[in-house]
Amino acid sequence: MGARYETRGAVAVITLDNPPVNGLGHDTRVAIASGVESAVADSAVTALVITGAGKGFSGGADIKEFGSPKALAEPNLLSLIQLLENCPKPVVAAIHGVCMGGGLELALGAHYRVVAPGTSVALPEVKLGLLPGAGGTQRLPRVLDVETALNMIVSGEPVKSELLAGLPGQKLFDKVVDGPLIDGACAFAAEVATRPAPHPRVRDLQAHHANADAYFGFARNMVGGMAKNFPAPPKCVDAVEAAVKQPFEAGLKFEREAFVALMFTPESKALRHAFFGERAAAKIPDVPEDTPQRTIAKVAVIGAGTMGGGITMNFLNAGIPVVMLETKPEALERGVATIRKNYDAQVKKGKLKQDKLDARLALLGTTLDYGPIADADLVIEAVFEEMGVKEAVFRQLDEVVKPGAILASNTSTLDVNKIAAFTKRPQDVIGMHFFSPANVMKLLEVVRGEKTAKDVLATVMALARKIRKTAVVSGVCDGFIGNRMIEQYGRQGGFLLEEGCTPEQVDKAIEKWGMAMGPFRMGDLAGNDIGWAIRKRRYVEKPHMRYSKTADLLCEMGRFGQKTGAGWYDYQAGKRDAIPSQAVVEMIEKHRAALGITLRKIGDDEIVHRLLYALVNEGAKILEEGIASKASDIDMVYLTGYGFPLFRGGPMCYADQQGLFNVVQAMKRFAANPLDDAAFWQPAPLLARLAAVGRSFT
Repeated sequence: MGARYETRGAVAVITLDNPPVNGLGHDTRVAIASGVESAVADSAVTALVITGAGKGFSGGADIKEFGSPKALAEPNLLSLIQLLENCPKPVVAAIHGVCMGGGLELALGAHYRVVAPGTSVALPEVKLGLLPGAGGTQRLPRVLDVETALNMIVSGEPVKSELLAGLPGQKLFDKVVDGPLIDGACAFAAEVATRPAPHPRVRDLQAHHANADAYFGFARNMVGGMAKNFPAPPKCVDAVEAAVKQPFEAGLKFEREAFVALMFTPESKALRHAFFGERAAAKIPDVPEDTPQRTIAKVAVIGAGTMGGGITMNFLNAGIPVVMLETKPEALERGVATIRKNYDAQVKKGKLKQDKLDARLALLGTTLDYGPIADADLVIEAVFEEMGVKEAVFRQLDEVVKPGAILASNTSTLDVNKIAAFTKRPQDVIGMHFFSPANVMKLLEVVRGEKTAKDVLATVMALARKIRKTAVVSGVCDGFIGNRMIEQYGRQGGFLLEEGCTPEQVDKAIEKWGMAMGPFRMGDLAGNDIGWAIRKRRYVEKPHMRYSKTADLLCEMGRFGQKTGAGWYDYQAGKRDAIPSQAVVEMIEKHRAALGITLRKIGDDEIVHRLLYALVNEGAKILEEGIASKASDIDMVYLTGYGFPLFRGGPMCYADQQGLFNVVQAMKRFAANPLDDAAFWQPAPLLARLAAVGRSFT
């Protein structure tokens, strides 16, 4: 239906009704236009109210139509706003809950606006690499002071209505309605209908700044420094400047041209891909959205170390009671102390109030035996990453924990099917791979075993949203999605060292490209001994897989990373700054000489693309094997868990933007390098097929 039309006395009420957020899809726009025409034609109607059904006015564009012809079909949003502005009867927007993007632009097209307290107001288009495209950059500075409007447009962050309503000289809201919104809006509409025409239009107001040239110069410098990889924020500054310095129609034309140009930038395509990818990750092809979920009222966490403590904090933050189990009192005390220290740090920074800290800690219980966790609805094991240790824990859980409880492992690489087989209830076992620090990192890899029940999967995915994680489902394989791919990234880093690079050169090249950390700084942070243990296992299980010996030699030197004050880099006590190490350079040079390799100069482009295309090729294999159900899931893993730059969209999105034909050609060049791994650089079958027919992953 899109929108409903009714009359309340002499006031026509048009109610947007397009769940879940009253998106302004084509059907909704048509219904609004029809409602306006009906109200104008009815001589008994003296005014119109436009509002939203449910919990909000409108969240803006209908994402189901994004990028489709329907998104621009008439009446488009610009035409609809013009229809409101030119309506001979006063139009009142009655705003509540959420008023964002196109929803706010629509409201700015009304003659008057009334608002309920607590409404979130925003123009968030910049988060998709765009700027508001239906007059938002031109109208908002006309109803708020220019600086407030620009801050809202450049940040995209929501602001509460009462804060905006309290600004001196604001013309955004004509009235704050404390009681029932529609009653107040209709009463206000009936009153303004008695006022003489013409009714006020935002476009006729003047946007003004007392020192425009200096202010916009300052704003441009600030935005340029903070958003150097994103073209949209500087364009937002330009558009608001146009609102101040140009006539309305000229500013509107500037905004529209900038919007269209930004739509085709790789950065906007990447941001939109990430936006949709995050939503798509929650959809599992064979698990219907209405799958019943199990109740999770109490959680138990096995292990009070770094991971166990971080995992525990996620649930405490969400108001879910947790019992933390350890085998030794001192380990338990240390774990609780770390949690308290983390919360105290948030209080000192003003990010958490003391009463909230107290409430969270009140939800935390501890135990040294399994008895008190018998009634837990979800148990998450976060013990040492060794199968024998996991086996002991899961056999004990199987004996103690109530039927129907979900048993989860935080394993980062081990076989979840084997872990499930240690119990008599494999259908209740699932992997929940948190990333360190678990209370901060957004990613949660949800590992689906062969026998994991659908309701277990649905429950864990819903719970992930509750604890504010981006959950991505992975099938069972060594390393799942993220760590399986990162191993190939690291392997290439090792080969680059043997051929002539230093750790610093490799890291600097990929970090300049946009990665938060290069492979060697990342290894030092995670602990080089972890990778060493994995390689030792590989040497037995996959003797054909080649590795550079430099990483093993590093570990034999006792250089495990930041925790030992020495890894690929040197570290000063209490600091995380990576200082290039002469000892490491000498070790690499000695190893290179032993292999008889002549050093060669390697450019940044080769470094970057060997690392990235190693991710892409392994990602293509993961897709082909069904470990990931879609390419965007792989991208979400890397965007939320591995420091992949948001403006690049993830490894698979980046490969698509480069063109898969070009990716394959680069891989052929890498395969011809006798010091690299030619077998690995054979394009994965899926990649080869897509490149051959000119298609993409996403």
